[in-house]
Amino acid sequence: MKIYTKTGDQGTTALFGGTRVPKHHIRIESYGTVDELNSHLGLIRDQEINATYKEQLIQIQDKLFTVGAILATDPKKATLKSGKERLNIPKIESEDIAFLEKEMDVMDEALPPMTHFVLPGGHTTVSYCHIARTVCRRAERLAVLLHQNEAVNENVLIYLNRLSDYLFVLARKLSKDLEADEIAWVPKKL
Repeated sequence: MKIYTKTGDQGTTALFGGTRVPKHHIRIESYGTVDELNSHLGLIRDQEINATYKEQLIQIQDKLFTVGAILATDPKKATLKSGKERLNIPKIESEDIAFLEKEMDVMDEALPPMTHFVLPGGHTTVSYCHIARTVCRRAERLAVLLHQNEAVNENVLIYLNRLSDYLFVLARKLSKDLEADEIAWVPKKL
């Protein structure tokens, strides 16, 4: 499989199903941001962190490829007129969302209660988590915008929302594991 196709030189790209759209199309922005997020998760996984979190991140990265495939598919070409699926694309299931929630609950049990917002930082690995969290929020915003124009599976939207929460909790848990300072944001009174 060649990396270069010579078909995108005029500023368009093909979705799954063959439809060509401009490279700045909201659908491309959506799955491109999911791809960016996936790369950030790889960076977190490359850090010296607990093997359990590395395994979770691999599972999440796999699901993000599924999210990207869903977002990269022209919904008009995904199904036949009979309603049968034309393209064999995996789905994001409620179990995938439940996995994130369960893992957040496990991490949260080991953390002190949150009383304030937390300033990102304290350790490079923790900062990578916060960067990934903000990229995830951007991916969610773009997917919601796409959903306003063309239907996006609801589980994709929910998954991105929960994933940003997961990344916040992971950042807090890694702060604790790495003995990094977690600095609370306390607004200064005027």
